[in-house]
Amino acid sequence: MIDVLQNVALAPLTTLKIGGNARFFVVAKTESDVVEAFEFAQKNNLEIFVLGGGSNVLISDQGFDGLVLKISLKGIFLSAELPADSSLVTASAGEDWDQLVAYCVELNLAGIECLSGIPGYVGGTPVQNVGAYGQEVSETIVSVRCFDRTKRAVVTLTNGDCGFSYRTSIFNSTMRELYVVLSVTFELQQGAAAKPVYKDLVEYFYGRQPSLSEVREAVISIRRSKSMVIDAADPNSKSAGSFFKNPVVERMKLDEIRKDFPQVPSFDFGDKVKIPAAWLIENAGFNKGFVCGSAGISTKHPLALINRSNASAEEMIVLKDMIQTAVNQKFGIALKPEPVFVGFN
Repeated sequence: MIDVLQNVALAPLTTLKIGGNARFFVVAKTESDVVEAFEFAQKNNLEIFVLGGGSNVLISDQGFDGLVLKISLKGIFLSAELPADSSLVTASAGEDWDQLVAYCVELNLAGIECLSGIPGYVGGTPVQNVGAYGQEVSETIVSVRCFDRTKRAVVTLTNGDCGFSYRTSIFNSTMRELYVVLSVTFELQQGAAAKPVYKDLVEYFYGRQPSLSEVREAVISIRRSKSMVIDAADPNSKSAGSFFKNPVVERMKLDEIRKDFPQVPSFDFGDKVKIPAAWLIENAGFNKGFVCGSAGISTKHPLALINRSNASAEEMIVLKDMIQTAVNQKFGIALKPEPVFVGFN
């Protein structure tokens, strides 16, 4: 039997520390808790929001007038080795992501070491197709076990079923209201060499071959230097990480921008190109340390919008809108936010 709480503060459950209360609140520690929570919501005609680690959400000042389901399913399971020195690792959705990475690196399992230091839970990683420093979870995900809200049944989706692309999956696009992630299974390589391909890591190791643990330590060090590691002592880390996605544009658009800004950086992305959102933001007039009331931009990274001191969700939205408008007016590019917005009309 689930314990349904009322009027629960949500701000402390997020990395931004912003937002009002949940009208109803349930902590799901088992798959049956998830099923019961949805039955309660249906019976009482309530909207439901599924909350994981709270690292990628902006909750409105009014909170959420429905049921917030906090996913706290735990457990990590390691399979016997597969052919080609591979291993399957299944982690429950409520497991801390960085702790899972540390566990796999300790076992010398390669494939997610560059994703060290990312806050949040395992369940959120396939939703956003989390990626950083040259790796994405879609490269190693074998399957995702989910609760199907419509069928009221547990289903298993293969990697191909998930529709992965840059920071996107069916879970946050075409079927965003259909599935609740319960666990994720990864195929990792036993004893494989690390592959530091991202520019920051290549420079960090000066061409030598690092171990998995060295890559993990380097990634965390680099992320910490940019305040992208949650640290109570670092006011810049009171954020939702990168607030905007790096836009992917046609090559014709890049050529157009380069007429006035020949120095614009870009990266090949299939038949298109990716332009760093951080460059666009700074060149639209929003430098690191920009202040907007109690909200602002990190002093260490222009992509991180931060809660400087008891900022409201409204202040964060004002800053977001200012940046989007300026970038669109100057470069003709519409920046897309990464966080999920909860409780807004």
